[in-house]
Amino acid sequence: MEAAPALIPAYDFGLVQMAEDEFPLYQALVERLTGIHLAPIKMAMLSGRLAKRLRARGIVSYADYYRLIADGGEQEERQLAIDLITTNETYFFREPKHFDALREQLLPACRGQPMRVWSAACASGEEAYSLAMTLADGLGGNAPWEVIGSDISSRMLAVGRRGLYPMERAHHIPPDCLKRHCLRGTGDYMGQLLVDKALRQRVRLLPINLIEPLPEMGRFDAVFLRNVIIYFDSPTKRRVVNAVAATLKPGGWLVVGHSESLIGTPCELEMIAPTIYRKIR
Repeated sequence: MEAAPALIPAYDFGLVQMAEDEFPLYQALVERLTGIHLAPIKMAMLSGRLAKRLRARGIVSYADYYRLIADGGEQEERQLAIDLITTNETYFFREPKHFDALREQLLPACRGQPMRVWSAACASGEEAYSLAMTLADGLGGNAPWEVIGSDISSRMLAVGRRGLYPMERAHHIPPDCLKRHCLRGTGDYMGQLLVDKALRQRVRLLPINLIEPLPEMGRFDAVFLRNVIIYFDSPTKRRVVNAVAATLKPGGWLVVGHSESLIGTPCELEMIAPTIYRKIR
């Protein structure tokens, strides 16, 4: 009896490759929507992150998916794509010297006054909660302080609002701080931690695109703008830094990532330590 022929899928979505003439379409779209410039070396990363959406929608080319999310296309799918493209790895108390400086220098100067801090690219919220832990320990849980976190990714903000994270994200949380502000998961939540509800209630997470006009949020004593402007071209970087610096109180701090610099950026800031700048007036 002759063997039945193997059934072969009409199209193997796992083999979809982005063509070189398709990449510039996404490059222009991402830069216009987010300010992020994707170098050609990022083509493999881009196609890998979007491949799951092609499979989910039954689309057989990146050109067809681009038409789905471009202007006039599906807004919800476009947001999903932006979430996938812009998501970056983060963890609690990343670049810990910034939190040391906040605790040792800025908090004593603001003690007794309402204090507001903005985590301007908070991803899934770990930086915002790290700031909240620092303020709670340095000023007290009942002191008048507030942390705002923002990100362009609605999916990441949803993770942050839940406050549930894998334990491997917590390696840099000091043990006593971890004990005060987090609950260790058990049973189905083994290997995870939950940020304490009292701390979560002091943190507001908002959807904000830094390259668009900023909403009215009041003035801040410190803004952490870390590991984001490195992805912008020079004009976009200047525009974003100036807009963010305008939200600072006189004497307020703007903190950028250790791989970033504000040299050549025209704004009313003076460097007081590497990657930490103070608003002059």
